[in-house]
Amino acid sequence: MASTKRRYSKEEFARRGDALVESTVRPNLTAGDEDKFVAIDIETGEYELDRNEMKAADRLRKRVPDPQIWLVHVTLGYLHRFGGQGLRGLP
Repeated sequence: MASTKRRYSKEEFARRGDALVESTVRPNLTAGDEDKFVAIDIETGEYELDRNEMKAADRLRKRVPDPQIWLVHVTLGYLHRFGGQGLRGLP
């Protein structure tokens, strides 16, 4: 799988991703989507939902050429924590 080059700063990427999740995805969610992940292309607004984040992203890649994917958990609102706390057993 080829690597996609990021076309936006981290801040702009997050801003666009969060805005699209709130405006495009959340209004269409049901109770059955609670434990799913959202993979959304921050340029087109196209998205996929799945309980497995990689499956959601892979399906989106099949539909959207060279997507800029923002990935979040529907319930938690984030995918992974940044900052390096707890890496390699460190406190």
